[in-house]
Amino acid sequence: MKATHDETTFTLTGEIWSATYPLDELPKWLRWYRSRKARLPKAGNSYDATIAALEGLAAELGITAPFD
Repeated sequence: MKATHDETTFTLTGEIWSATYPLDELPKWLRWYRSRKARLPKAGNSYDATIAALEGLAAELGITAPFD
């Protein structure tokens, strides 16, 4: 999973999909993916790469996304 950004948006790019969101929604999406991992243990590590990419981008940009 790869997360990139420009001045106003960020893009998540996986092996077979990509999606672009407003940059100010980064904390919301990071919380959402973290909550999926917590609520759906049968999914195993399927959310790990996305969470890592979003956490890396948040750290790079100095954006905090507290755990809910």
